[in-house]
Amino acid sequence: MENLVEVRDLKVEATTDSGRRVEIIKGVSLDIAPGEIVALIGESGSGKTTIALTLMGYTRSGCSISGGTVRIAGKDMVTLSERERAGIRGTEVAYVPQSAAAAFNPAQRIIEQVVEVTRIHRLMPAEEARQKAVELFRALSLPNPETIGGRYPHQVSGGQLQRLSAAMALIGDPRLVIFDEPTTALDVTTQIEVLRAFKSVMKKGGISGVYVSHDLAVVAQIADRIVVLRNGEVQEVGATADILTRAQHPYTRELLAAFEPKPRGEETVVEERKVLLEIKGLSAGYGPIQADGQPLVRAVQDVSLTVEKGRNLGIIGESGCGKSTLARAIAGILPASSGTILFDKSELEGSVRQRSRDHLREMQIVFQYADTALNPAKSIEEILGRPLMFYHGMKGKQRDSRIDQLLDMVHLPKTLRHRRPQELSGGQKQRVNFARALAAEPKLIICDEVTSALDTVVAAAIIELLKELQRELSLSYIFISHDLSVVEAICDEIVVMYGGRKVEEITPAVLKAPQHPYSKLLFSSVPRLDPSWLDTLELDPELVTTYGHR
Repeated sequence: MENLVEVRDLKVEATTDSGRRVEIIKGVSLDIAPGEIVALIGESGSGKTTIALTLMGYTRSGCSISGGTVRIAGKDMVTLSERERAGIRGTEVAYVPQSAAAAFNPAQRIIEQVVEVTRIHRLMPAEEARQKAVELFRALSLPNPETIGGRYPHQVSGGQLQRLSAAMALIGDPRLVIFDEPTTALDVTTQIEVLRAFKSVMKKGGISGVYVSHDLAVVAQIADRIVVLRNGEVQEVGATADILTRAQHPYTRELLAAFEPKPRGEETVVEERKVLLEIKGLSAGYGPIQADGQPLVRAVQDVSLTVEKGRNLGIIGESGCGKSTLARAIAGILPASSGTILFDKSELEGSVRQRSRDHLREMQIVFQYADTALNPAKSIEEILGRPLMFYHGMKGKQRDSRIDQLLDMVHLPKTLRHRRPQELSGGQKQRVNFARALAAEPKLIICDEVTSALDTVVAAAIIELLKELQRELSLSYIFISHDLSVVEAICDEIVVMYGGRKVEEITPAVLKAPQHPYSKLLFSSVPRLDPSWLDTLELDPELVTTYGHR
């Protein structure tokens, strides 16, 4: 059988700020058969997305294809004119982005955007295109397929928007669809629905696919073969089951090992644990205060929890469940509307502006996106120096020496102190984020989705770093995440939230047997390194109807 895609000795170059040319894809070759789905996996910077984009004859700004061939159905995308490539995009090869929200125009109805490719390429009459869009909505398991197209992008959920972006890609009957991390930002139950919908439509239509991801468990559910990439080079290629169970290359084995963070070690027996943080009946939200003293939007309602000294509490739940709002209320960034916060036996003021400098110092928060949390105009030295001056009055040589110590604590070379955030990798930036929190010498660090934007290997390294810091500094963590494997690896107690409320508290001893129906759905929806898992998964229909994120 002739291959649909044949890539031979592909090379891509990038131009640095100084004008130097650097080869970032170094002679990659791969094949994709008709109807086959091939996954490209590897860490950030491995070249996965760069290679996927060349299948459309496209490279990012500052990059260019410098060698090799990229053939789609016999046509070399490298040598075609831009006009000829434009004729192929949307009809023979289509693209589903990581962020569907960024792919849609917020001012246009969804249906108009989904059928746009049929107008551009004059594929069919307008009414026929609309009927085909509705059929795709139905095939992708979207609710109310006849009417959902009449909504605007902000009126549907993230999972629905991701499936709608797939409909946009599929409406031109492409032979190849590129999926670029399409479920990374989705909750686990939503991810299940989206993966099932993608897989069903692709198999039914005999459509080939390229699935870009760093999540091996997701890849295991949808890919026939896996291509492992590192630094722009192929490390290993094989059938999905073979890669997962009989990986040959050391780097592939490293990726597999990183997928399952090391569990917490045996803890020492302590006769009496001291409570560091106690939350009682906390409620918080957004919008005008109503007659009952509560905000219009009640994101967190009547939550109580405790964190003991030297121990970690995980808070899990889907997007919109209130976990990040709870973190901001505890930190005082969003003042609680009711309830009390006791920290080391002292009652804290609701607003961060009213708290003492010592209370600010002892409770730090590290945010999800280091890119937005770190000032791009400041050097790492300046970023770390500010809390040292603010909390400890450090100047001159004392401050410089402490900055070196902080960088060493988070395993970053001292030479990075003069760089700016944009000159660091994602993992390095997140380490700087932690170093800044550590500069205050806190007792508690609130970690809000701190690994969700990182690839598997880097995320595992961050988790190991947090464990090490805890052992050395006797820290406590509140760890907010929708990644259950990460929470399981670092937390002593786990609080499950749904609809702004705490529905269950789980300890490691009963972690595999949650009692609340929503907790059961959440834990059973976590993908495993087993290619048959998604096909054999049977979720309780009543639970999905009641708690599923549609």
